[in-house]
Amino acid sequence: MSENIQIGLRIIWILLALFWILSGMNNKQSLHKESFFKRVFLYWLPILVAILLLGPGNWFGHSLIRENFVEHTNLVGCIGLSISFVGLLISCWSRYLLGKNWSLSVQKKEKHELIKSGPYSILRHPIYTGILLIFIGNTLIVGDYRGIIAVLIVFLSFWFKQKKEEKWLTELFGEKYIQYKKNTKAMIPYLL
Repeated sequence: MSENIQIGLRIIWILLALFWILSGMNNKQSLHKESFFKRVFLYWLPILVAILLLGPGNWFGHSLIRENFVEHTNLVGCIGLSISFVGLLISCWSRYLLGKNWSLSVQKKEKHELIKSGPYSILRHPIYTGILLIFIGNTLIVGDYRGIIAVLIVFLSFWFKQKKEEKWLTELFGEKYIQYKKNTKAMIPYLL
């Protein structure tokens, strides 16, 4: 696989991190947020484990999770890079639309607004969808079973987080959010 594909993937991750850092400044005040323990162990630790699984894999040795499920070809790499790029666009666009309502953890913000435009017209959690697409594209580029494990870890972490968010958003917006849930899917368009 071409080194340019690896470079492109690194650029996607760097752009995501930079966008998150820069756009995370100047958010609304939190009225209520989960404990530090929950945030670290339920959301950040799983993401860190998934990133480590997708990183340079020499430390895995010759274990089963290092076996390829897909060939390391330029075609597969380009498909993976394209999926990751689409994920970057979706997650950054969604983050931009949330504006000052966004937070890293499950939080109720002061003057919280319900955003229903752009990707939010189809999905309630398009940021998670976008980040999952980045992980899926990364998994195709890596081509090992460890990538599938990483995607499953991220999916489960996001699933539990979105359940908590939806509980809080239902409390905050009431019938308005219940109607919104009826017209949209959580993370996968038309399915889930």
